[in-house]
Amino acid sequence: MSFCSSPLSLQFHASKPLSLRFRACAADVPDFFSADWLESRRKRPFGPRLGFSADEAVRYQLDALMFNDQPRPDYGIEVMYRFAGFDPFERSTYFGPFFDLGQFERFRRIFHHSSYRVLLGHRERKTLSSLNVNENCFKERVWVRGARPEEEEIFQFTMVQRVGGSWDGYWLTESVLHDGDSFSGGVAY
Repeated sequence: MSFCSSPLSLQFHASKPLSLRFRACAADVPDFFSADWLESRRKRPFGPRLGFSADEAVRYQLDALMFNDQPRPDYGIEVMYRFAGFDPFERSTYFGPFFDLGQFERFRRIFHHSSYRVLLGHRERKTLSSLNVNENCFKERVWVRGARPEEEEIFQFTMVQRVGGSWDGYWLTESVLHDGDSFSGGVAY
């Protein structure tokens, strides 16, 4: 007697009455991973990776900001938020002054502020200097030419490699500081 119509198909062998033998038909066995599982794993949201060096982490963040609106609006800012090494439940000095950046929308608004918007869709950039402050801290100053005429700014990225916890060994961004007084006119975040 065969039951090959159920999702988990079983076959009962009547020749051995005291023992039950079950056999699954290959066509009816559920596949726990979809056919495109491997491809979907490669498409996971871009963010920190254990194999990135501090310099690579800065470069990947700047690449994301250069193509900020691809594949969707403000995707580059999303990538920056994933690399951000601040506690979302406490005020942060990520941009210099203490800001509550726990909500992505507040983080996003600061990038659209006049002094940081040069990073969004920028045309050119050049590393001015980089310094390994210590084993777990790296700083890099970057000159950026924006998409608008005469839009040039210098930013300092501070990367910190986490020790312990679920982010052990990952390089996360502690701060992105604008050279100069970036919030003199205030910012509505």
